[in-house]
Amino acid sequence: MKAMVLTRFGGPDSFELRDLPDPRPGPRQVRVAVHATSINPLDGQIRRGDYADQVELPAIIGHDVSGVVDQVGSDVTKFHVGDEVYYTPQIFSGPGSYAEYHVADADIVARKPVNLTHSEAASVSLVGVTVWEGLVERARLQVTETVLIHGGAGGVGAIAVQVAKAIGARVLATARGSDAALVERLGASAVIDFEREDYVDAVDRLTEGRGVDVVLDTIGRDTLSRSPRILREDGRVVTLVDTATLQNLIEAWGRNATYHFVFSRQNGSKLDALTRLLERGLVVPQVGLEFPLDDVARAHARSEEGRLKGKIVLRVRS
Repeated sequence: MKAMVLTRFGGPDSFELRDLPDPRPGPRQVRVAVHATSINPLDGQIRRGDYADQVELPAIIGHDVSGVVDQVGSDVTKFHVGDEVYYTPQIFSGPGSYAEYHVADADIVARKPVNLTHSEAASVSLVGVTVWEGLVERARLQVTETVLIHGGAGGVGAIAVQVAKAIGARVLATARGSDAALVERLGASAVIDFEREDYVDAVDRLTEGRGVDVVLDTIGRDTLSRSPRILREDGRVVTLVDTATLQNLIEAWGRNATYHFVFSRQNGSKLDALTRLLERGLVVPQVGLEFPLDDVARAHARSEEGRLKGKIVLRVRS
């Protein structure tokens, strides 16, 4: 098979196209002919060397798969050759998805939503599972609650806004003013232009001083320390961003706040739940740009430029 292999830690030009042996599935695994994958912030972090201790070079990275099952292990009964599936490979555990074939444990794989193309499905598997774990399993966001989603126009934020809306919550989101119309279309009742207004002041105004029940952090920086200022009593903060910066959380104590630090765990049941929302049209993937797999360097470079609406997809098969 052909694969884009990370040969060194560094810039977007650190990948090399190589011919490698086709992988073989184990008894409880499936082999998938990859049709599409996508670019996530984690991919860039790995490429730069942020996780050098956990990634042995040369390596195939990538954390989204949408494709067709072409081999099944002897103990697999849930999937059959020809099934269209999507999933996120186990992070830091084996090869990733920048390749023509990928082998995965059957229990992390899910049936692809019938109404999505492979590009659309590949754009949503990792971000969708992450949002589901953050808002549903950790924050336990409820109908009639209010949530603030930081970065509502980003790859994760755009899905989070839609999932929160589908739950029945009131959704506030931060975004650039130029992205406000998009985020409102996705389901936000109000969008805070973070370039023009401090979100703490804006939330106080929009909630008439009552604050929000949940904050979903997709941007990092000082969000953890400032979130208690906008939380209601017993509020919850969910962050998807790793940070080494020390932050003073003393104000969280006064709100009896709960903090959740989410590093997504893969399993098919989360994707099955997300699939139901996708097939009902309650969550719509946002694809920004598409590149062929062998143009991964340009895709990574474009990803790091920022200000892109939607995910960047890599087409592996037409």
